[in-house]
Parts: sequence; C-alpha cells; structure tokens
Amino acid sequence: MKKPKKVAIVHSDIKRKYFPTEEQYLTEKDAVKDAKVIAKYFINLGIFPKLYPANSVLPQKLKKDKPDMVLNLVGSIKGEEYLAASIPGVMELLEIPYTGTGILGESLSYNKFLVKKLLQQHGIPVPHYQLINQYSERLDPTLRFPLISKLNEIHGSVEITKDAISENEKHLRDRLKFLIKTYNQSVLVEEFIVGREITALIVESMHKKVYLAERIFHTEDKYVIASYDIQWRDKKYKKSHYEKFNDSVLTEYVKKAFDVTRMEDYGKFDVRLDGSGRYYFIDSNSNPYFGPTELQADISLVLKLYGVSFLEILKRLIANTMRQYEYKI
Repeated sequence: MKKPKKVAIVHSDIKRKYFPTEEQYLTEKDAVKDAKVIAKYFINLGIFPKLYPANSVLPQKLKKDKPDMVLNLVGSIKGEEYLAASIPGVMELLEIPYTGTGILGESLSYNKFLVKKLLQQHGIPVPHYQLINQYSERLDPTLRFPLISKLNEIHGSVEITKDAISENEKHLRDRLKFLIKTYNQSVLVEEFIVGREITALIVESMHKKVYLAERIFHTEDKYVIASYDIQWRDKKYKKSHYEKFNDSVLTEYVKKAFDVTRMEDYGKFDVRLDGSGRYYFIDSNSNPYFGPTELQADISLVLKLYGVSFLEILKRLIANTMRQYEYKI
C-alpha cells in the first residue's frame, strides 16, 4: 500500500457552552484526547499526522497545509451534530481525500425519521414510529405501548435512559415536553422491541464486509437498552459485552441499508431481534465512534471478535480512501 505522506485528523472543537446539557457534552468532551490516541496508530504505520479542530479556520488551514488525506472524526460543530455534514463538503471543495461518508449520507444520518422512511421504503424492517414536533400533538393510535422516545437529530445515546421508555401516554407527554424544550428539536417515538440487540458494523475495502455481534447486557432492568450510562458512564463496570452473531439474512439487510442510506467506508446499525425471530433496525450511524479497543469503540470491540485489530481497520480505511481518489496502492 502506498501510504499518504501527510494526514490530517479533523476532530470536533469542543466547548461546554455549545451543548444544552452536560450529558451531550460528555459524549464529545474527549475529542482531542481520542484523536491523539488514534494518531499513535498512524505513527506505527510510519505516518505522522497533524490534528485540526473543526472550526471556522479549518478550510484555511487545510488549504495551506495540503494534506494527502483527512481522517474525519467530527461528531458536531458548535454542538450541532447535523452540521458535521459540512466537513465532507469542505473536503470536496478543497479536493482532499477523506474518510467516511459523504455530504448526503452524513446529512441523512442526522435525521432518524428520514432514515426510517428510507429503510422502510426499501423493505428493511423497522418498528412502527412517529415523528413528534410538538409535545401536545396527536399520537398515532396504531402505536402500541411501551414506546421509546429518541431525539431525532442527536446520536450517542443522549437521553436514552430508563425514562426513555413510556408505558402510558401521560409519561410519554411529560417526556416529549422535556426533550423538545431542552433540545429544541423533534422527537422520534417508536414501539419498543423486546428482544436481543445486535450490533451490525460494515467496513468497505475491496468489498463490503459485515461484522455482526450480539450485545449481552449485565443488568436486571425491566427494559434492556444500550443506555447513555452504559455507553458513557459505566464502561469500567463492564455492564455489557459482545459475542459473535451470524445470520446471512441480517447480513444482506445490512448491506442494503448501507447503500440505501448512502454510507461510505464504514457504518453501524443497531438491530433488535424479537422472540419470533424478526429483525427491526432501530438506529443507524454513518460516522460511529471510531477508535481502538482502549477507547471502548464499538467498531474495534466487534471486529476484535473476528481477529481484526484496529491497526488493520486503519490500514483498510487508508487504502479504501486513497483508492477512491485513484491513488496507486
């Protein structure tokens, strides 16, 4: 593989004032620290990267430094996740090869309702759902409790707590009022699927490769979910772990979902398997948390089950990015 000589690692520019809550801030507060950890893996490949925060002077700096490739780790800009879709736009304008999904796929990823519609239209199973813009608006009478409510434009399990699941309409209304007023955005309400949770990761190289793992939760909660605490606060307590999972049917669903949502390089889907053996796609992420196992990144934890190290993931990502831009590898 012909290695790029100059690599830029672009990460979120994090300040507490950008985020409406401490919970959302915590999902990105270590952006610089994490980028430095990943930089060490580039150094192991003989590549010495430079770190750049995603702020107003980023285009100017990249234009001046002219890196051969950009590793895009940006999860938000000024606390707004949907603005992360502008980073691929900057790279396209500057004609710099970059990792991850392009403008369209990134934009779609930050509208969970649209993703649900796309998946549904292409025959990929999803739970029954409704987008709520005002907490007092009429609830679809075909929806069956329990219902789970999610912020439509924010990932990272933000506000996915025990309180996210409602067993009656009064609780749901209170929940909707809080979310809409706090985050000033719509809320996706969907039927909660009781069952097993499968994490599906797809990585592009010469071909699309799907890696499936069942997430085993160590909790006695009534409703078992990948909550905010499990994702961000309780990592050291090992409240969940992954085990290999295989199903050719789900693998084909994942490949189709990857294409439908216009993802590139790598992506992640969360899937529920109910007691009757039916799959439901409950979430998708075109730019999932990227990093080695020491950062507890799902992509590394799952691929490790298949004997694939983070260094190998990085090599594939570099090769795929350079190949897409017609570099000789």
